Amino acid sequence: MGNHAMVRAAIIQAAPIPLSVTQGISALPALIEPALDQGATIIAFGETFLGGYPLWLDEAPGAALWDHPGTRALHALLLEEAIRIGDPRLSPIQDLVDRSGALVSIGAHERIRSSLYNCQLLLRPGQSPLIHRKLVPTHGERLIWARGDGSTLGTHTAPFGPVGSLICWEHWMPLARAAMHNQREAVHIAAWPTVRETYAIASRHYAFEGRCFVLAAGTVQNREDVLEGLDLCHLDAEARKAARALIETMPEGQLQFGGSMIVGPDATILAQAGTGHETLVADLDLHDIGQGLAALDTDGHYARPDVFELRVNTRARDGVVWNDQD
Repeated sequence: MGNHAMVRAAIIQAAPIPLSVTQGISALPALIEPALDQGATIIAFGETFLGGYPLWLDEAPGAALWDHPGTRALHALLLEEAIRIGDPRLSPIQDLVDRSGALVSIGAHERIRSSLYNCQLLLRPGQSPLIHRKLVPTHGERLIWARGDGSTLGTHTAPFGPVGSLICWEHWMPLARAAMHNQREAVHIAAWPTVRETYAIASRHYAFEGRCFVLAAGTVQNREDVLEGLDLCHLDAEARKAARALIETMPEGQLQFGGSMIVGPDATILAQAGTGHETLVADLDLHDIGQGLAALDTDGHYARPDVFELRVNTRARDGVVWNDQD
C-alpha cells in the first residue's frame, strides 16, 4: 500500500443521454474533469450510464408484449448505438484517463455479435478497459440483455489495490460476492440505476462482508431525458413514431433518483448524495481495511474451506467453436 494509503474517490451522479451512446460519450469529459480537478483518482458512474437504463421495461405498460413495435424500434436503436470491443468512440476518454492516471468506471450497453449486454467498463491508464458483463439480467431486463459469463468476473490491480465491480442485483448473488471477495478488492464499484433503500443495504453489506470500500453509483433520469435522447438518434419515421409512442406511456417526471453513496469497510457511509445531479467525493483511508480484517475476513480466517468450496469457471462461453478442418 505504501504511498497509496489514501485514495480520493468520486461518484458522478448525473443524467445520461439516453439511447444516443455517441452523444453520451461526447458529454463525459465535462463530467469527469471537475472530479479530476478535485483530485479524484477513481471515478464511478452508475448502471448503463452510456445509453441510459432502459426505463420502458419497468415503466411503459405493454413494453413486454410480443413484437411491440416501440420495443422493437428501441432494441434495434440500442444495437446500433451500443459500445463494442475496441470502440474508437472511447478514445478521447481513454486519452483523458491516460493523461490523468485516474480510473473511470462507466456503465454501458455493449454489443457482441447481435446481442446486447449490460456491462461496466473500467477505463485504466495505459491498458484496454476491464469489462464486467452482468451475469443475470434482472426480471424484465432479460427482454433486452444477454447473460454474461465468468470470463469478466475479474479485477484490476491499481497501485492502491484491486478494483472490481458488480452490477445491481448481482449483489444478491452470494457466490458472485464470494468470488469477488477472493480477489481482495480494495475498492468495489456497485453500479445501480437508483440506490434505493434495499440497494443501499446491499452496498453497505458488501463493504462490511468484503472489507472494502464501495462506490454505490446511481443515476438521475426523467422521461423527458429519454425523449430528448431519442431525438438525437437516426431513425426512420415509422420506427421513431413507434419508439416515441412507447416512451410517452411512461409516467412523466423523474424516474431515477440517484441516492449514490460511498461506504467504508465497516459499512459506515462516508458520503451520500440526494436525488439530483451531484458529484460525490470522499477520501478513502486504506488502512481501515486491515484493521477491519482483524475481526472478519470472509475469504480467510472466517472461511471454512474444509466445509465449503467455490469453483469459478472463467472461460468465455461464446457458444460456437470453430475447428480447422484438414
